[in-house]
Amino acid sequence: MTNAHVTMRDVPKQDRPRERLIELGASHVSNQELLAILLGTGTKEESVQDLAQRVLMHFEGINLLRDSTLEELTAIKGIGVVKAVLILATIELGKRMNQLKPQERYVIRSPEDGANFVMEEMRLLHQEHFVVLFLNTKNQIVHRQTIFIGSLNASIVHPREVFREAVKRSAASIICVHNHPSGDPSPSQEDIHVTKRLAECGKMIGIELLDHLVIGDQKFVSLKEKGYV
Repeated sequence: MTNAHVTMRDVPKQDRPRERLIELGASHVSNQELLAILLGTGTKEESVQDLAQRVLMHFEGINLLRDSTLEELTAIKGIGVVKAVLILATIELGKRMNQLKPQERYVIRSPEDGANFVMEEMRLLHQEHFVVLFLNTKNQIVHRQTIFIGSLNASIVHPREVFREAVKRSAASIICVHNHPSGDPSPSQEDIHVTKRLAECGKMIGIELLDHLVIGDQKFVSLKEKGYV
């Protein structure tokens, strides 16, 4: 007697849930397919797709599945403790993400706002840190990232590193910040050169360099106010 067990290898590639998710994106696959990806394997009697469908039918869809227990899940034939725990962990993660409240985003209205945002963290650093603040169209900070640590040098600060992240974050503009461990925020010629280079690159790709701030000890210099941006 031949084994009627169907494995995912027997399913045409375009119909496999993992391949469909990779090709179309997670939002374009069905609840059954998402559950099949989580379960990974079926049983000797049925494919993972059929098992996923049976679980959903048992709970009448994802609404009741959302509140399922370990006992309820393991009572279903083909769902052992490992699969049940994976489902419960995924559901819990989704619940926690859903409960997250959007954080109040810091708005930059002036060079002082930018300096205040980083001052306490950067003023006492023993090495120079080059940090970029990425802003949306409302001048709210959507992300901050330390691009490199060390002496500011045009050969090290590659605009591509700065603007690659800006494009990735869909930033409308950026503010560059670096500190002077000496406590004196007076800009060097290298600071000015790097600023002009970044400003030119920003104009070319349509992401404006709003300012370059040099942070000292409780004081700062805005290279925009100095006329270099």
